[in-house]
Amino acid sequence: MRKKGTAAAAVCAALLFSINGCAPANRIASADQTAEATEWKTVVTIKDEAVPLYSKPAGSSVKVPQASGTVTYSSNSVLLDASNTSHGYVMVQYSGDSAKIKVQVLKSGGETYTYDLNSRSAYEVFPLTEGNGTYTVRVLEQVSGNQYAVKSNNSINVTLSNEYEPFLYPNQYVNFSAGSAVVAKGAEVAASAPDALGVVSNVYNYVVQNFTYDTALANTVQSGYLPNVDHVLSVKKGICFDYAAVMTAMLRSQNIPTKLIVGYTGSLYHAWVSVYIEGQGWVDNIIYFDGYQWKLMDPTFASSGKNDPKIKDYITNSSNYKAKYTY
Repeated sequence: MRKKGTAAAAVCAALLFSINGCAPANRIASADQTAEATEWKTVVTIKDEAVPLYSKPAGSSVKVPQASGTVTYSSNSVLLDASNTSHGYVMVQYSGDSAKIKVQVLKSGGETYTYDLNSRSAYEVFPLTEGNGTYTVRVLEQVSGNQYAVKSNNSINVTLSNEYEPFLYPNQYVNFSAGSAVVAKGAEVAASAPDALGVVSNVYNYVVQNFTYDTALANTVQSGYLPNVDHVLSVKKGICFDYAAVMTAMLRSQNIPTKLIVGYTGSLYHAWVSVYIEGQGWVDNIIYFDGYQWKLMDPTFASSGKNDPKIKDYITNSSNYKAKYTY
């Protein structure tokens, strides 16, 4: 990543004007000349204005989802806790007998997010990533094959207390806790960074330099696959989903809002990440800064490409990427 011209390397240039003057020696000044000399003898001090630079997060910060029980909906073995929609998530618990349960989260006019509900008699977290508005949360029970019966259907009005908060919490796709190995490694990797952009750079470089693409898993992966970020960290290999999930977990645990985005690169289903930096906004293009704009970060392609110019050209062209879901 180039240092010259980057916001991370921004330097505040000081400008201090001290204006002094005096009448020439051995000369009697006129009234106008005296006034002029008096004016030029005035010292004007202009203080530097503070230039906002990116601040570094203060260590690890893992947000813990809570089923507070203040707003709940119950029907047909389904318990939906919507107590913390202002923080960007709901929690669902199923206590029935069906082997296969789906949860759908959709905002009016947006995509329908469909998840497997894997736990029984325990809550799972589902993010509200489409901003403020009215969401529908459905829980469906398998009847046979691809046929599902709606067991619970609730409409929820969501007003986020902070638009970035949904991208700081763990969820099914980015599943970590305070005790996760990925959180400890994220703190270790971030320790030498001077600011938030440095944390992003350190995490990114750690993943692309240490992980390899798991071709065998890619050829056999099944629908419903969820990254186990601690396992991926341990074996240091995975598919694109794993790369993105590990980076997202590390960055979120460093209090940097991060989106795990699933969509298409050409005709391929793919995953990448987008990061929010205070003062910069959402940065989708963070491989490097060329002095004018950020270039798209795609940890899987960057790692696999090993700096191949063709790979670099592809991942730095945002027209090659079409987002569909954000987690």
